[in-house]
Amino acid sequence: MTDLDVMTLRTAYDNQLRPEIPDPVPAGVTVERDGPLVRIIGLDAGGFLTYRNLGGLTGDALDELIARQVELFRQRGQSVEWKLNEHDEPADLPDRLRAAGFVPEERETVVIGPVASLAAALPVVPEGVRLREVTSRTDLERIAAMEEEVWQEDRSHLVWGLAKEVDADPHSITIVVAEAGETVVSAGWVRFPANTGFGTLWGGSTLPQWRRKGIYRALVTYRARLADQRGRTLLQVDASEDSRPILERLGLVPVTTTTPYVYTP
Repeated sequence: MTDLDVMTLRTAYDNQLRPEIPDPVPAGVTVERDGPLVRIIGLDAGGFLTYRNLGGLTGDALDELIARQVELFRQRGQSVEWKLNEHDEPADLPDRLRAAGFVPEERETVVIGPVASLAAALPVVPEGVRLREVTSRTDLERIAAMEEEVWQEDRSHLVWGLAKEVDADPHSITIVVAEAGETVVSAGWVRFPANTGFGTLWGGSTLPQWRRKGIYRALVTYRARLADQRGRTLLQVDASEDSRPILERLGLVPVTTTTPYVYTP
C-alpha cells in the first residue's frame, strides 16, 4: 500500500471517527465540550478525553486546557484517559501531558483495512468452539470474568458500559463470544459509528490456553461480515502488539499509533 493510501485512510479516520463520541449517548453518560476537547463521563471506569484536533492550541493556552481536566477529575476523585494519537499536534503535547501528571500506558497501533475481502472469508474456529452474539447481562458478566482472568484486574466496568450501549441502541454495537462448552474463551464487539463508513473492532482478549488456535482471527472475520451487512466498507482497530501482526496479515494497514495518557488523582 502506498503512502498516499495510508494518508487517505488516516484522513478518513480523523474525519469520520474522531472525536469518539457515542451516538446515541447512553443513559447516565455525559458529554461535555471544553474548547476543542470532548469529555465523556459515565461510560467507562474513568473519564475519557477525545478530540479531532486541538484547534491550533499551543503553549500556555494548551497547558490551561490540560490543567482544567486535571482539576475537574481531581475533584471527582476519578481517573481520566487522554487519547493521544501519534500525529496529533503540537509535537510537545506528550511532554505537556506528562508535566501535568498524565502517565502514558501501552501504545497501540491504529490499523484500517477494507471490509469486503475479510467479509468474504468464512470464520474458521477450532473444533468444540462456537461463536455467538450476546446481549444479556449474564453473558456480559461472563465476558468480564474472562477478561479479569486474562488481565488480572477488575473489568466489571465492561458489564455496565456495554449494557448501556446496547440499551441506548442495540443496532450500534454487536457483541460476540467464543465459547468452548460453558466457558467464554474470547470475546469481541463491533461498533457501527453513525454517519461513517466504518465498523470498529474492540475486545479480542483470549484465555492463554486458547491462543494460537485461530479464535481471534475468526472473531475478526465474523465481525467483518456483520460490518459488510451494514454497508460499512472499512474496519478500524486499535491493535495491541499481539493482535497487530494478525490484523496486518488479514490486510489491515497501520496509519498511526495511539497512546492512552492517564491521570489518576
